[in-house]
Amino acid sequence: MDLITKTRELGALLQQDERYLKLMEAQKKNEADSELNELISKIQLVQMSFQHEASKEDRDEQKLAEYDKEFGQLYAQVMENENMKAYEAARAEIDSLMTYLTGILGMCLQGADPETCEPPQEGCNGNCEGCSGCN
Repeated sequence: MDLITKTRELGALLQQDERYLKLMEAQKKNEADSELNELISKIQLVQMSFQHEASKEDRDEQKLAEYDKEFGQLYAQVMENENMKAYEAARAEIDSLMTYLTGILGMCLQGADPETCEPPQEGCNGNCEGCSGCN
């Protein structure tokens, strides 16, 4: 077996993992949420308006501030949406898994034993001096 074949096998395993399935389900719910999609469309329009105004030679700083404020309000509404909250939580789980997996690979590239190496937990720099433990 070569590395590419094993990587494809790992990819197939990832797609069977409950965290991946949860993310895909959350993504479907986001796509079906018309209120959420309307808010996202509004955000995109505000971004385009901001960029258009910012690119002008005689840009109106007050308009830019208004666009920025409107963007912040819309963004807050998007992030309060229950489907978006579920999506963000599921994405964080996948991101954590991928960080862990790439950490193992990175350690292996540095000569660590693939069977036993453990990457440091998030927020840990691997230096245990003065540390009360990773629990």
